[in-house]
Amino acid sequence: MWEESAEPKKPLRTGLTTGTCATACAVASAVYLFSGEFPEKVSVTLPKGKTVELIVGVNEQDKKSASAYTIKDAGDDPDVTHGAKVFADLQLKPTQGVSFFAGKGVGTVTRKGLLLPVGEPAINPVPRAMIRENLQSLAEKYQYQGGFAVTIGVNNGEDIAQKTMNPRLGIVGGLSILGTTGIVRPFSCAAWIASIYQGIDVAKANGFTHIAASTGNSSEQAVRQRYQLNDMALIEMGDFAGAVLKHLKKNPIEKLSICGGFGKITKLANGHIDLNSRVSHIDFKDIAELAQTLGAKNSLQEKILKANTSIEALDMCIQENIALADAMCARALATARAIVPASVSLEVLAINRRGELVGSASEFEEGNA
Repeated sequence: MWEESAEPKKPLRTGLTTGTCATACAVASAVYLFSGEFPEKVSVTLPKGKTVELIVGVNEQDKKSASAYTIKDAGDDPDVTHGAKVFADLQLKPTQGVSFFAGKGVGTVTRKGLLLPVGEPAINPVPRAMIRENLQSLAEKYQYQGGFAVTIGVNNGEDIAQKTMNPRLGIVGGLSILGTTGIVRPFSCAAWIASIYQGIDVAKANGFTHIAASTGNSSEQAVRQRYQLNDMALIEMGDFAGAVLKHLKKNPIEKLSICGGFGKITKLANGHIDLNSRVSHIDFKDIAELAQTLGAKNSLQEKILKANTSIEALDMCIQENIALADAMCARALATARAIVPASVSLEVLAINRRGELVGSASEFEEGNA
């Protein structure tokens, strides 16, 4: 076969979190207020001690306040905030300590279950700590005895937030300022995984005992219609089934439904908990072998092995009255059962490309779903 490209493979670039960007803007503003000169670049110390340098720009300043911005670079990670303009408005105050406020484009917490109390700006604990520590270091350098009022914002943050889980989590008005290390690892999708954790925690804190994790919009719609679930009980896990299962291992809930396209469910059935094609693939040999245990003839097994897609293989089995999807869901349920505690009742649902339910396996008591 011809290679798609002769270009040599390059290592993927890391990026910086919104928390790191916000810290850089706060530092730049403080440097101006202390020195009278606005820097073109600032150094930021990350949670684990590493230092990074960011280019910053000036918005406005006077003797008591200043505002700076930077453009977020997420590296090669598919991050919705890549290229966003993050800014910080900083004011000096006579009393020590750092107060945080949500500027335009940063959300406010309105529901229980998140890392922050209701009413607080959605600036997570690690970015807050990073801003405090970097500002304190500057205060010591310039022998400043007062405190700081820091307002963090993101241009167009309210629109960008609609592409995240923030509205469902009860974070209104914009984005969250995130980051646990200050660094974005390419394709780690750390923000998505963090949203999964938050989604589960919010659902539990608000009294929901049954949550549904889906691989996409069609599967979410299917499970929503099946149980008439509230949005807060719906977790968009994408390919990160492992994030859901591992979080429930530590923070169990009464019932979990997993709903996904048949192809994704075959991966989970094979023991994969990262369902992305970079990590796991659809095993047609395994599909054919499972079909054989269900009574598929040799001719059908051969057709499955030559199928272009998992849905094509499934349709062949449906025509022969082979309950392949149900069996695959049962195996996927076994994968999940090996991770989550016995106190969590499980269900796995599979849909086709039209969003129609084609298979299921459930531990739920009949009439008590």
